Amino acid sequence: MRRSLFGRTWPNLIAVVLFVFFIFPVYWMFSTAFKQNKDIVSRDPVFLPLDGTFEHFDRAVNVPHFWTYVTNSLIVTVGAVLGSLVIATLAAFAIARMRFRGRKSFVLVVMAAQMAPWEVMVIAAYLIVRDNDMLNSLVPLTAFYLMMVLPFTIWTLRGFIAAVPKELEESAMVDGCTRTQAFVKVIFPLLAPGLMSTSLFGFITAWNEFPLVNMLNKKEMAQTLPLWLSSFQTAFGTDWGATMAASTLFAVPILILFIFLQRKAVSGMTDGAVKG
Repeated sequence: MRRSLFGRTWPNLIAVVLFVFFIFPVYWMFSTAFKQNKDIVSRDPVFLPLDGTFEHFDRAVNVPHFWTYVTNSLIVTVGAVLGSLVIATLAAFAIARMRFRGRKSFVLVVMAAQMAPWEVMVIAAYLIVRDNDMLNSLVPLTAFYLMMVLPFTIWTLRGFIAAVPKELEESAMVDGCTRTQAFVKVIFPLLAPGLMSTSLFGFITAWNEFPLVNMLNKKEMAQTLPLWLSSFQTAFGTDWGATMAASTLFAVPILILFIFLQRKAVSGMTDGAVKG
């Protein structure tokens, strides 16, 4: 009995320690956003801001063009996610259901693109956009974000489509559906977990991206929220209160989206990775 209790206690204890280790930076960011300036720079750490303030949030959102940054981030993020879902769904269906020359090579290219670090493409992306006179535009930024999330989306949705029995699709076609109608009415509704997990991944990737927008969009009216986060560093130092408040606000949309999609997203990431 003691050995069994000991065996159950250690994994739980390790899980608690890991949870505290990973959640503490988030808590420190959140609490610092409400601290007085004297508590932020104090030598003695203040873990619970009893005399909290909202002045840091006020400074964070009252910077010039704040709502323009929000709008631009939503445009490029939502555009990249929706575009990748449309293209990846069709590509994943072709890989999972059709047999064509070069199919295996295409799958290897998708995997290689997923593993490649996109930071190495920043200079090439800048040259392409500059030569086409499209600097400070949201269109190329959205296109590059789409390409960043597309390989993962294709690979995940391929697993879901391959897991759907072909008999369901064939039965629908026997009943009079075309192949397109069978896909829309039979396969597509079963892709909800995969669509949600890939949407979450794509949203986080595009929402957080900094190097590309920093390189391609120098004008304030074409910038996104990641550049807004870096605007609180000046020649006189860093406004830590405003930085933490801005970081908290920046994380809220992702947190809300994750809470809304967490069950479907977690199952989608695991199922799509192993099926098919």
